[in-house]
Amino acid sequence: MSEVKKIATRESYGKALAALGKEHDDIVVLDADLAAATKTSIFKKGFPDRFIDCGIAEGNMMGVAAGLAAAGKVPFASSFAMFAAGRAFEQVRNSVGYPHLNVKIGASHAGISVGEDGATHQCNEDIALMRTIPGMVVISPSDDVEAHAAVKAAYEHKGPVYLRFGRLAVPVINDQPDYKFELGKGITLKRGNDAAIVATGLCVSASLEAAGKLESDGIHVRVINIHTIKPLDEELIIAAAKETGRIITVEEHSVIGGLGSAVCDCLGENYPCRVLKIGINDVYGESGPAPVLLEKYGLDASNIYRRVKNIFQSMPKDRD
Repeated sequence: MSEVKKIATRESYGKALAALGKEHDDIVVLDADLAAATKTSIFKKGFPDRFIDCGIAEGNMMGVAAGLAAAGKVPFASSFAMFAAGRAFEQVRNSVGYPHLNVKIGASHAGISVGEDGATHQCNEDIALMRTIPGMVVISPSDDVEAHAAVKAAYEHKGPVYLRFGRLAVPVINDQPDYKFELGKGITLKRGNDAAIVATGLCVSASLEAAGKLESDGIHVRVINIHTIKPLDEELIIAAAKETGRIITVEEHSVIGGLGSAVCDCLGENYPCRVLKIGINDVYGESGPAPVLLEKYGLDASNIYRRVKNIFQSMPKDRD
């Protein structure tokens, strides 16, 4: 069996920007002294006159991006998620969100898989923060193919967009001829009516693997890839709840305010259903190798498999 191709979505971000830069001369890329890590250096190499290193001053970078957008450019402001969403939250809210400017935020190194950089850099709160900003689109691609498509869609969308990328290389799962990316539309990757796993980011591939193990046990679980957390594909979520009676959300983010909360908001209002949220359980991370941390915090395929299998004893199915 051939080895599964793995690519970090931050790498995809840099390559996608460089490709778009050839087609659109209104793109300007900004970085906060992290171009080698965020991979915006790929764009910088091809278009040095359209690259601005703002230094370690993320708040100022968002202000510069806002000014460029007001002047008709399409800026991609790039940094680690902890700094782009966390440190610069006020500027994103007031200088980008409030005037609804056409700024794209490329946030790399999100989640626990930042690994050895430790708790200060492992941003598990960024989706929650960005979801609260009115008009902000929030995207968390699952692999290289989806990341490329997400950057292109972000450019084409008029308004602020938050793009979440990872440091860890992840399996390429969307390299299918019929793959289609559409903002606000989830993708059903696997059919099943015993339960539905709703996942985002790197947890999508782990959820698919877990679903394969469950199938060997005679449990047929649907897997839904939610690449756009805001706006959420409510129609797809509600249909999954009605057809399976059990929903499990999986995300490399706090269980407070992220994908799980968005799904619960949707179902609470439209179709109350039992939901199990798998994510970071209101704790800080720690320094360590990314695969070890994902296992310790329950986000690997084996732990997802175990948690989902257990609900068939503890979570009776909801039906009409």
